[in-house]
Amino acid sequence: MAQVRPYRGVHAAQRIAQRRRRLLEAGLELLGGRSAPAELTVRAICAQAGLAARYFYESFVDKDAFVSAVFDWVVADIAATTQAAVASAPAREQSRQGMANIVRTISEDPRVGRLLFDIHLTNPVVSRKRAESGALFALLSGQHAGTALQVAPSEQLKAAAHFVVGGVAQTLSAWLAGDVTFTAEHLASHLGALIDRLADPALYASRG
Repeated sequence: MAQVRPYRGVHAAQRIAQRRRRLLEAGLELLGGRSAPAELTVRAICAQAGLAARYFYESFVDKDAFVSAVFDWVVADIAATTQAAVASAPAREQSRQGMANIVRTISEDPRVGRLLFDIHLTNPVVSRKRAESGALFALLSGQHAGTALQVAPSEQLKAAAHFVVGGVAQTLSAWLAGDVTFTAEHLASHLGALIDRLADPALYASRG
């Protein structure tokens, strides 16, 4: 099998990865930008990325797969940095540090906040991915809380996890829209304090 020679010192797999990254960044700009297009087209994506249309299809089957990949890429990054922030903090500071990382991320790049939380972004794939990621984060949140509080899995714990994930998402959406006017630091601190109020093992005792 013939080998593909590097082009300008960059191997084929690296070039594909670089083009895919440019397309993902273009997707974040188009979906999370202040003036999201009414209809996302391959032409617009490629124009934003500065690539020919054929390069879109070397990485993505269609637009839905592309939007899904953009969302997953953004979520994976914010989840990894938040987990790292929580893991490096003392137990009493973990909620606040986790919230601080999320708030800092969407403050530094508002496109991330709009993609993940803006209710005015109605792309159907984004809506589906938000629901999927919300369910996943609720599951992970419940598992983490159960371990930290040393309580067994229960419907009460599951409900609290969904409450936290949904409440945080709604609050961040309101903050991005200007309906909540906290500073970033105050917002992170307040959300962390609210989450900590749920760290009472008595809340998760079986009700029979």
